[in-house]
Amino acid sequence: MAGQGKYAERLHDAALSLNVHLDERSTRVLLSYIDQLQRWNKTYNLTALRDPEQMLVQHVFDSIAALSPLAEQLYKNTVSDAQVVDVGSGAGLPGIVLAALKPAWQVCCIDAVEKKTAFVRQMSGVLALPNLKAVHARVETLAPLGADIVVSRAFASLADFATLAGAHVDAKGHLVAMKGREPTDEIETLQQQTPWRVDRIQSLVVPELSAQRCLVWMSRQGNP
Repeated sequence: MAGQGKYAERLHDAALSLNVHLDERSTRVLLSYIDQLQRWNKTYNLTALRDPEQMLVQHVFDSIAALSPLAEQLYKNTVSDAQVVDVGSGAGLPGIVLAALKPAWQVCCIDAVEKKTAFVRQMSGVLALPNLKAVHARVETLAPLGADIVVSRAFASLADFATLAGAHVDAKGHLVAMKGREPTDEIETLQQQTPWRVDRIQSLVVPELSAQRCLVWMSRQGNP
């Protein structure tokens, strides 16, 4: 990828501002991921973004911004070898980024579009991420996965996310939706139509991105 040195510097600066440590290996993996995404995108149309600058900020920085909040919750729950499921993962976001930065986490990316899971599966090998796997399926058809965290990024409304993916969350686990603005209407529908409740809404600051971003944390009613 042209200008890798410039991207590496921006990547380090962004990670530092988010309290995420990037070593040489993880930097190389994330830059290689952007390079691979560009190449595959020309043929398979994995993402609407074409410009590597946009991919860096809107895909990679955005995914890194979720890392520390997820890690903090897992630490509070005394979970070390976490099982994380990324639903509607698309081109592996945030799943590939999480797997790259947290080798101890087992990350499963699920998507109903075969070319997208094929890409993620290829990235597991190309980027040397043995903790990353991809499943081509509709998430609601799978047997419960018992995940500590089930995360989604631009997958569905909160109610649909909870209905389709909630079965895969461990009893003490969480659903986490990556959203833009606080989804007030979606929260109301979630509480009317499902047994899931919003625990908290956590604002995110994504480096070099002016748009609002937040994490919506959900748990089953009656769970801590």
